[in-house]
This record gives sequence, structure tokens and C-alpha cells, in this order.
Amino acid sequence: MEFNQHSCTGRVRGMRWLVALAVLVFALIVAAGGLLASNYKHFGTLFKVISLVRTQYLEPVSTTTLVDGAIRGLVKSLNDPYSVYLDAGEYAQLREQIQGAFGGLGILVGIKDGYLTVERSYQGTPAQRSGIMKGDMITRIDDRDARGIDLDTAIGLMRGPVGTKVKLTIARKGVARPWDVELVREEISVPTVEGRMLPGESGIGYIALSQFTEKTPGELEATIARLKSQGMRGVLLDLRNNPGGELHAAVKVAGYFVPQGPVVYIDYRSGKQETYSADGQNLKLPLVVLVNRASASAAEILAGAIKDTGSGVLVGERTFGKGIVQTVFDLDNGAGLKLTTARYLTPSRHDIHKKGITPDVVVEQEPNAAVDEQMEKALQILESKMAKAA
Repeated sequence: MEFNQHSCTGRVRGMRWLVALAVLVFALIVAAGGLLASNYKHFGTLFKVISLVRTQYLEPVSTTTLVDGAIRGLVKSLNDPYSVYLDAGEYAQLREQIQGAFGGLGILVGIKDGYLTVERSYQGTPAQRSGIMKGDMITRIDDRDARGIDLDTAIGLMRGPVGTKVKLTIARKGVARPWDVELVREEISVPTVEGRMLPGESGIGYIALSQFTEKTPGELEATIARLKSQGMRGVLLDLRNNPGGELHAAVKVAGYFVPQGPVVYIDYRSGKQETYSADGQNLKLPLVVLVNRASASAAEILAGAIKDTGSGVLVGERTFGKGIVQTVFDLDNGAGLKLTTARYLTPSRHDIHKKGITPDVVVEQEPNAAVDEQMEKALQILESKMAKAA
């Protein structure tokens, strides 16, 4: 009798929980405008599954786990890798990343064939000291599968407070099995802009942008001033393996290379459109831009503006094709939702999402090739442009 009494009590509590959940869902449905009328069978199935999991599943499951799982499933059903539900821990990491109060590992990553791939491991950082190399694939971040993960989420998971630990599972071509590496996050100060004058009397300034952060426009201004003082008469801008970053930083950077006018349009579902423009203070120097399959997002905004305005010649491979905007929304209990809310359009109003930008001159680069054929072709074109300008 004692066993039956406890069973009845548990059943009553379960029914109360289901009733409360049903009332909440019904209220949301009414607020959404009669969604139940057209989907009542699906909601019936939802309640039945919840009831079965609560009463029949082998192990007890908390309400929080079920609700989080339902929300994750809802967002995942959009089939948009850039729209992500973030629990309290994940959202805290993202906020730290946005605010700049974070530690990192010292690697530049991109997405190749659905895998999170290391593009660069910076000297003197935790990643470099642990032996992580360019071309390594990160298959797990802590306990999360990194296959198919979106770039912003992956970066957010790897960043965090200085002194905290993160475990990466690494796979390398030619190595039979993946292995785990535990890293301690450090304060990483890696320049996003590198610039130098190329050897000889060519007058070519080489500028590489690794990503776009709040620091990038200031770093670029200083780099350009230094190279101009050294006699720069033409610019080779390298956006290869640049995963993107901040929209406003990309627009400011574009101002150095494109004439006055639109840099990018942001097009919303509602029909609203925002325009971000350059002020016409560009360098007015011969310009060639290097891009490849890992040039993405904000890098594509810059490349698209340069191509559409005829400000320079794009050389390399078709770009990644991320032309959408994510907005982050606060949720209850410290959680957040990163949701795709708009698309980028180039100055000629091209939608590049899942299409990328095709360079003016296509040059395929073989991995680990001894010669940088893209660089050589870009230099040929830039030298010709500079000769005509002279």
C-alpha cells in the first residue's frame, strides 16, 4: 500500500505539472493568434511525449532539461546553423566575448567542409604551445560536438575568463585517431592587421586583415600611415582566411578603400532596410584584394563593396557565402537566443548568402603548395595597374 500511495502522489504531481504547462502553452498560443486551431494534433503529440518522458523514461528528467531541449529543438528546426539557443553558461561566454572581457587560446579558425578548422596558431599562445597547427580540425569543444557548429558559437565556447580551462578534441590528417588537449585560457592580444612593404622598389604595401574587431580600424589607420611614409603607391589587401567579425569595423575599414557611397545594405524581413556608407576619404591607390573559401561575413562585406564599386580587383577563390545578420536576444534565467534577423546586400544589392563572391580573377590554390599562385597573380595585376596609374 505504501508503494501505491507514493505512485499516486507522483501521478498527481505529474498531472499538476502537465496542467500548468498546458495553461502556459495555451496562453502563448492565444497570444500568437490561434496557432492551436491549425496545429492541435501536433500540440497533442507534444503533451503526450512530455507525459511519457516524465512518467515512463528510465531515469528522472528535470523540467528544466525538458524545456531547454524543447527550445533547442525548436531553434534547430529552422535548419539555420547561425540561429542558436544559448543556455545561461553559453550566453555568459558570448557576452564576455562581445564586451571584450575574455581570455582566449590564440587560434584563428574557420569552417571547411562542415568542420571547425584551424587557420592559424599564433606564436606564444596556449594553442601554439600545445602543438595545435594550421589544418587541424576541432571535433569537440568540451563536451559539445563541433561538427556543423556555427563559427560565432564555436568562438564563444573557446573564449572565456582568463585562467579557466577548455578541452578541445583535435583531428589531424595522417593521424589515426583524434586526441584531447586541455588548454588554459590566457589574455590574448593578437593584432588584427599586419602590414609591410614588399621587397624591392615596387612601392607595394602588403596589408593582411585576420578578422574585424573594434581595434581593426585604428590598427589599419596606423599601418597605412606607416606604409605611406615608406613610399607605398599600391595596396595588396589580403582577406584570405578572414572569418569576419564586427559589421561596424568592416564598414570603417571599407572607407579606406571605396569611394563615397553605400558599403552594405541590411535588409530585414519587415521590409525595413539600413544603409551603411563610406565617407569618400579612401586612399585612391591601385588595389588588388586576395580572397579564398574561408573569407566570410564581414570580410565578404568589404570584398563585395570593393568589387561592386570597381575600387580594386579581387583575386583568388569564391568566398564562403555568409551574408546574414544575427541579433542576440535576452531570455529568462540568464539564457539567450542568437537569431538570424536580416541579410547583407552588397552595394549593387547582390545577395551573397550561400553563394559567396566570385573574384574578378579566379586562381585556385592547392593546399600546402610550395608557391602561392594567388599572391603571384595578384602582384602581376597590381604592378600592371600601378604602371598605368603612373
